[in-house]
Order: sequence, then C-alpha cells, then structure tokens
Amino acid sequence: MAGGKGSSLPGKVVLRLFPQALETWAQRLNSRIIVVTGTNGKTTTNNMLASIFSSLGYWVVTNWEGANLASGLTSAFLRSTSWKGDLSCDWALLEVDEAAFPKVIASLRPAVVVVTNFFRDQLDRYGELDRTVSLVKEALLKLPPTKLVLNADDPLVVKLADTSHPVIFYGIGVPVRAGKEEEPCREARFCPYCGRELQYQYYHYSQLGAYRCPGCGFARPTTQVEALAVKILDGHISCRVRVGDRVVDCELPTLGFYNVYNALAVFGVGMWLGLPTEVIARELGHYVPATGRLQRFVHRGRPVYLNLVKNPAGFNESLRLLSMSSETKDVFIALNDNEADGRDVSWIWDVDFENLLPQGSVLSFVCSGKRAADMALRLRYAGVPLRKIEVLPRLEDGVRAALAGQGKSVYFMATYTALWPVEKLLRRYGKEERDADRLPSLS
Repeated sequence: MAGGKGSSLPGKVVLRLFPQALETWAQRLNSRIIVVTGTNGKTTTNNMLASIFSSLGYWVVTNWEGANLASGLTSAFLRSTSWKGDLSCDWALLEVDEAAFPKVIASLRPAVVVVTNFFRDQLDRYGELDRTVSLVKEALLKLPPTKLVLNADDPLVVKLADTSHPVIFYGIGVPVRAGKEEEPCREARFCPYCGRELQYQYYHYSQLGAYRCPGCGFARPTTQVEALAVKILDGHISCRVRVGDRVVDCELPTLGFYNVYNALAVFGVGMWLGLPTEVIARELGHYVPATGRLQRFVHRGRPVYLNLVKNPAGFNESLRLLSMSSETKDVFIALNDNEADGRDVSWIWDVDFENLLPQGSVLSFVCSGKRAADMALRLRYAGVPLRKIEVLPRLEDGVRAALAGQGKSVYFMATYTALWPVEKLLRRYGKEERDADRLPSLS
C-alpha cells in the first residue's frame, strides 16, 4: 500500500498459503463479528466501536490501521492469534471496503452490518454509484438473517432494507445547517424506485436528509436511533440522542458535523447488542480522532488540523470547516494518484471549491503531491487568486511552506497515500494533541 504502513503484507502471505483463513477465524468467533462498510465514516465508526467494546472489558480484533481489504483483515486477526493458532478475542470489529464487501462477508458471516452512506468514490475502481450499491445489496441477499444498522437519511442506503434482514435505522431528525436545495453535490437526486426527483424537507449534506418521493411515496423511514438536537460548538459537537425510548446527551470532542452520523451508527449497534446507552454516550465523549480524521496538532502555538479527503462529498465537508471560523488560516492540499487513491483525479472538479471565494480568511493554498499542478489548476478555475496559490509537489516542501504561513491556524488535507507521510512530517515539526489516547487509523 503506497504511502501506508504495510499492515496488509502479513495477511497477503497468509491468504496465499491458507485462502480459508478468514472463514476459519469467523467460525471460531461463532458470528461475534461486526462489519462497517460504506463510502465515508468507516474508520471513525469502527474505531468508536472498538474503544467502547474495550472499555466494556471485551478483547477485540479490529483493523485499526484501516487496511480494509481481505489482506488487511487477515493481518488484524493474525495480531490476536498465537503461534499455535489460538485466537484470543471476544469480538471482531472490522471496517470493510465496499468493493471487497461481497467476498469478505461471505467468509465472515457477521452478526451485525453497519452501512454508513454511499457517495461517488474512486470511479475508476468502484465504477458508478449504482454498481457499488448493487454489490453490497446482492452480498447481503446471500447472507442468513443478519442485523443491519442503516443510515435512514441516505436514500441509497435505505434500499438495502429490501434484503429482508432486520434493520435499525438511524438519522438526524432535525435541520441543523441551512442546506440549499440547489447545492450541486447531491449523489441521489432521484427516487431509486420510480425515478421521480426526490423532495426534501431539509437536508444535511450531499443527499442526506429528510426526503420523500412525490411519485411512489418512498420516504425517509422511521428511525429507532435519532439525533434530536445538534449543536456545533467551538471544537466539539453536542447532541441529544434518542435510542428507542431512551434519550441521552452526547458530547463528541471533535469537529466535523458528519461525526454525528458515525456516533449514531454506534448507538445503533449498541441497541442491537443491548449495550448500555449511557456507557456508549460516556465513551464517545472520550473519543480521540484517528490518524487523518481531523487529527489535531500544535505548531508554534497555532492549531493544525489534518484530514483525509478522497471524494467530493467528504472534501466538501472538509471545506465547510474552513468557514466555521472567521480567523485567518492557511490551507495545504496533497493530491496523489497512486492505486490506493484512484488513478483518476477528475473527481476534484466535482468539489465545490467555488464556495471558498467569499472566504477571504484563507490566506494561502499550498498544492502538493504527485498531482499538485492539477489541484492548483482546479483552484484557479474556482477563482482563487493566483497570488494565493503555491505549487510544491514534494510533500516536505509543501508542509513546511504551509506551516510558515501567516494564518492563525493551518488545515492539511491529503488523499490516501499522502496522508501517512504528511502525518509523519507534522509529528516532526509540530506536536500532536492527546497522543496517548489516540487510536491510529487510516481509510
């Protein structure tokens, strides 16, 4: 895995020698396996689950490094297996790549499957969005009865309820941000059943929100887990969550509105398994973001944030963070086109960089990585003044230039294979906050 930590290599070797390894481990766990899939939020949701299960005293297998193909999952199991072949764990909590999902879950046969959302992502690898949804749906149809936790606010995810598995739906039940119907990055404008354009009472971002089809009546389903109130505050998020007939307050010590969805998915798993709702809320209050998930550093007294960007929906949410503060800031963007990133970088033209124009608070943009010039060209077409753009393909040069900016904070955004090298450089030049408690991860 270019740019990564090579965490999949032991798994590749084992699968070459013993292709049934995952199936054998799954049989030993007797279905005590939870799988998280979807386009965005897999790592955070899975690591939230892992931290809660660990706090409850369970031994868990988890791919905390984010290696979410079969080889990465195999490596995760290997770390909990003795040289005699004994597996030491109570549960396996695994995030799984959408394209790998069909083959992997056929071996694992999990007790619970969480599906976070579907957005366009690496079209040269996954193909169009409809294909990804179909892959997951067809794989679920082949499973014995399996508990599902589905995002009710995503009409593409709700289609998976047709698989006849028992479902807990989660969603955000109140408008939080002033979403505009004409906002361009919406993945699923039309009803997946009759093709009429969906009408929204409100929406949160991309296609997520309260929708209804005027043609066939398809609509956001009733939720069992729902955020009743959400406040985005300085440096954290406060929300009130209904889980069945219980209501708890939950504080998420992280930026990023989308993390509310990740937390709700965790409550959904807890509801299926009967985990104490108050314990989940308490542990989420201590959650520390994984590597590249709004990971926080300090450099010469200035806050520095590092975030993974890999598709238009996620990138747009990262750009929204820039508007949360009127203070001046510098922005670094690393764009690679290695295999793990996706060779086709045309997706950056679907990111709403034009929304940056009213934000005079951004003092400079440093474009780095293998496709730094493409990134700079995209910013220029978005109307960013040339004097604000600097092109430094070598990552270290770019990181140093961004840290030398005059803004009161620095935002680093990096595609998959640039993330680890950038994180390493930030550790060299800055200091990470709350390092001791962090669950490192990628993807």
